[in-house]
Amino acid sequence: MELFLLGAGMGVVGGLLPSPLHFLALAQVGLGRWRRAVFVLCGPPIVVDGALLVVTFFFYDFILRKLAHEPGRIAHGVSYVGATVTILFGVYSLIESKRKKREELARSAPLTYASVSVAMLGEVAAPGTWVYWLTIAGPILAEGRARGYGHVVPFFLAGLVFYYGAALASVWLLAWGASLHREFKSRLFTIANVLLVLWGIFYILRARFAH
Repeated sequence: MELFLLGAGMGVVGGLLPSPLHFLALAQVGLGRWRRAVFVLCGPPIVVDGALLVVTFFFYDFILRKLAHEPGRIAHGVSYVGATVTILFGVYSLIESKRKKREELARSAPLTYASVSVAMLGEVAAPGTWVYWLTIAGPILAEGRARGYGHVVPFFLAGLVFYYGAALASVWLLAWGASLHREFKSRLFTIANVLLVLWGIFYILRARFAH
């Protein structure tokens, strides 16, 4: 029960806190593409966390020896990569929004592929991803190896369900709030990408001055 509550709590907090994935999904909502927004919000974390789960499961002993004592340094390094990518994509999207109409942006294959790629790389390069797997999920998996994996399944299951539930609710609430004001609703794509650029700048400043 304790692990279930821990996973649920972390899932809710992680899903509600704004992130580049939220802004990327919100931009798709601004184009009227809810299905794509859900895919951008949920697809990359499933792939990335699934891969890290497999790697941690089979190679945790190696990870413990080599990396477990350096989550801060790893998180600091990947912050620059993730921030740079989000800034560049945000600027690219803003430029495209000046050149194309909303309907053209919604049908743009390059913009779609780029948004999914950025979401994937943004999840890989998110500092929280590495801190979570090195300091929380890894030790819990090690506990499962000692006490039986059935003991730790509630933690990961609760985290999965509550994270995606909270993340989807967060994006829906942001979109609903924007829809209450006609000007915000018509400029939601632009607003989301401006927030993406600002978030990338914040990542770089935090990494620069926290080191």
